[in-house]
Amino acid sequence: MPAADMTSFALSPERELEFEKILSRYPNRQAACIPVLHLCQEQHGWVSDEVIQWVADRLGLSSAHVKGVVTFYTLFNQQPVGKHQVWVCRTLSCALAGSDRILHHCEKRLGIHAGETTKDGKVTLRTAECLASCGTAPMMQVDKIYHEDLTIEQVDAILDRLTR
Repeated sequence: MPAADMTSFALSPERELEFEKILSRYPNRQAACIPVLHLCQEQHGWVSDEVIQWVADRLGLSSAHVKGVVTFYTLFNQQPVGKHQVWVCRTLSCALAGSDRILHHCEKRLGIHAGETTKDGKVTLRTAECLASCGTAPMMQVDKIYHEDLTIEQVDAILDRLTR
């Protein structure tokens, strides 16, 4: 879609001020790409083609460059996600400690597979290659909070809170 057709995304006035603060902290606009994408995702919930074009236009970058950043990092949602995101770590340390059991339990409880969102839009279930908590495996990240040394009972309590 041409840039002229992608006018539906704009930052709120508060986030526009944050955008200006971000730009002031970086030596050039390209270096600000990741924090600006985070700012946009916080508002929009995910990084749509409209968001990619907006970031490219505002930073003076190609949309291909911005899309490359978005597709490289798992931190950016490339499609709408649930209100909460549950990431189950599946790296070797977590796998040896039972992360497969945790993941399968989450799938069964939520009625979805990893990569999917519940029908009510409350939870998106994902897997991560490493969440850097090997000494406290198995673990999962819910939104921005780590839950470590997990048992099935703890997972149930977490999922109960998220799906209420």
